[in-house]
Amino acid sequence: MLNKKTKIVATISDKNCGVPFLADLFNSGMNVVRLNTAHQDPEDTLKVVKNIREVSDRIAILIDTKGPEIRTNPTEKGLEVNRGDKVIVKGGPGKLSYGNIIYMSCEGLVNEIPAGSRLLIDDGDVELIVRSVENDHLVCEAGNPGIILGRKSVNIPGININLPALSDRDREFVQLAIDEDIDFIAHSFVRNKEDVIEIQDILDKNNSRVKIIAKIENQSGVDNIDEILDHAYGIMVARGDLAIEIPYSKIPGIQKVLIDKCIDRRKPVIIATQMLHSMIHNPRPTRAEVSDIANAIYSQTDAIMLSGETAYGSYPLESLRTMASVAEEVEKTKETINDIPVVVINNRISAFLIKTAVKAAVDLSAKAIIADSMSGRTIRGLTAYRGSKMIWAKVYDRRVVRELALSYGVNAHYMEPSETSHEFVQQAVTSLVREGVVKDSSLVVVIAGNFGHNTGASYVEIGTVKNLLREET
Repeated sequence: MLNKKTKIVATISDKNCGVPFLADLFNSGMNVVRLNTAHQDPEDTLKVVKNIREVSDRIAILIDTKGPEIRTNPTEKGLEVNRGDKVIVKGGPGKLSYGNIIYMSCEGLVNEIPAGSRLLIDDGDVELIVRSVENDHLVCEAGNPGIILGRKSVNIPGININLPALSDRDREFVQLAIDEDIDFIAHSFVRNKEDVIEIQDILDKNNSRVKIIAKIENQSGVDNIDEILDHAYGIMVARGDLAIEIPYSKIPGIQKVLIDKCIDRRKPVIIATQMLHSMIHNPRPTRAEVSDIANAIYSQTDAIMLSGETAYGSYPLESLRTMASVAEEVEKTKETINDIPVVVINNRISAFLIKTAVKAAVDLSAKAIIADSMSGRTIRGLTAYRGSKMIWAKVYDRRVVRELALSYGVNAHYMEPSETSHEFVQQAVTSLVREGVVKDSSLVVVIAGNFGHNTGASYVEIGTVKNLLREET
């Protein structure tokens, strides 16, 4: 999917992570692999990482921590309940649920939940209503029929439980990310800047370049989004838990607000949860799912995500191709650029030239924008305007190539540093000719720097491929 600009994150399980399968996903439009640590041991994660790197060094890897969450404890068999059934809920990490007694992973749970609260289990599949609070347990009543299984998420709308930002298991996976030079950590249930800073402190102590994606899944995360964005590389709008914590009718508006804030701050944003949920079992999407993907793209998200569809679904490749196809078609309808304020990333000159380059590419119907970068800052500045022309980023750092796998409209490749800007243009344009992206008559916009790789863009040059190459010879 060469022309697709919206990036796709695919969740991969260690149960289905063969190299040929990953290669098919990559060739069909997958940009980032997500690993859900709630369902993997470190050894399982390392197996998937190894296979990803065999496929391509341009695939970014995102490890998902559990964060400050509550889950049901394991049980020998699920507890089947009918509406009105009595259920006893206790806090007790490591204890096995049995009979009508459900243990949960939070020790002090009973002390923080008042009568009248609602416990929503497994994305709300089962609702438990707290009827009374006893010394060491909650007496609950099932609000609907269902089966309560082990290791399922528990949401308590309107109640803030005092949980640590990182569990011991999370710390183990943060260290794995550091040791294996993983690209992103997606931290779950981020409530405030302190949750992000706690991970960043660990990364800094280890001189790690792993970037943090804050998962916004509760009201606190929405309320504190500005301070969270001060410290996170980007965010994921995890709509599953978010729609349980917040009335679902508010989710579309919140989604748009969060996307706009990320664009303004030049931070990547991922829209996640149940985008093609029916394709876990069916070979074709519903019209509502296609519209959901389209709405996220019209709202100008950087990336969209597949979860169960690719982790354990019956049609993983079909799901990926469906998402990529919808993205490519929707993007064809966009011809303008975002009218957003100029933001100084490197310096004022670079900030001005970034907007000029995107606008010129659209107004002159250029074939592509070509830019160089060491840190990715200039490229993230370009992509914020969401122009209709692909940004071909020639990057002097292999890790930054993978980081840009989350940024809209960027096709990033590694390039050895050039001695001069003229040499850069010669090499970059020639490589695109060789790949069949442009031809002699193609008009391209080049934005690059004359004063070193860390100083930002200092000039914009516009011309046909033929003239640009003639100038360099």
